[in-house]
Amino acid sequence: MSAEAEGRATAERFREEQNLGVQPLGDLVAIIEQATGIDVAVLEADQDQHGLMMRDPRRDAVFIGVARTRNPMRQRSTLAHELGHVLFADVTGGSAGAWSHRSPEEIRADAFARHLLVPVEGLREFLGGREPLTQSDLSEVVQRFLVSPKIAVIALCRAGHIDEATKQEWLPLTTPRLATRFGWSDQYRALQDESARRRAPQRLLARAISAYAEGVLSVQAIATLRGITRQEAEAELREAGVVPRERPVAWADPDELPDVDVDLAALDEALAEPGHGSRPVDVTARENG
Repeated sequence: MSAEAEGRATAERFREEQNLGVQPLGDLVAIIEQATGIDVAVLEADQDQHGLMMRDPRRDAVFIGVARTRNPMRQRSTLAHELGHVLFADVTGGSAGAWSHRSPEEIRADAFARHLLVPVEGLREFLGGREPLTQSDLSEVVQRFLVSPKIAVIALCRAGHIDEATKQEWLPLTTPRLATRFGWSDQYRALQDESARRRAPQRLLARAISAYAEGVLSVQAIATLRGITRQEAEAELREAGVVPRERPVAWADPDELPDVDVDLAALDEALAEPGHGSRPVDVTARENG
């Protein structure tokens, strides 16, 4: 089976198992965390680092991290790409798009991401019988499925909606250009603001908040986890009704303490031995001045 065919089959199976149908996907971070139990974080990263997948074979734990960015469509494709590495049980997930030479595993993950984000049947249902397609139609596909024009163009060509010449003509188009040209730049800026925020793994954050509510974790730990100030974290928690539990200190009643029998005989014998006698201390008082 080719990388393209394997990627498509796995993407379709994932959608079917998660009852996602063929409609556009919403919050990919939440979908991945809820469907797989994997911790996902949006992190600060170098400019060339888009995403990574790490696996701990000893604990059978998997972690996905993606860079915060002003390019929301790239962030979504990176999330889907790294999910592909997880589902294919690849040993490691390299930085998506970081190398000029794409390994078979990277090509397969690319195909999975494209078919997950833009399923062929979903594309067919959305476009109906439109023919021929224009850049306005391409813009609608990008806006609806929240993918880059490049991914949309490749999907349209592979599904037979456009020919190779149109594909080559449209490949240089960018999301900001389409959004501005066809009137949805306000939505795109909102998407940019969302993808540029740091985001902690939901399960980890939920456990930390529970620990804070029990009074065993500081609010600063939650603020650090979320990348916000202590004051902001405390205000949000207080507004949500989450306050540390007060743990009363249990003081012992002196009457409840047990009697202690101290035998000083051994100490007396030790002090009576030669060399342990007391020495007088000569204290001379001096007056100042």
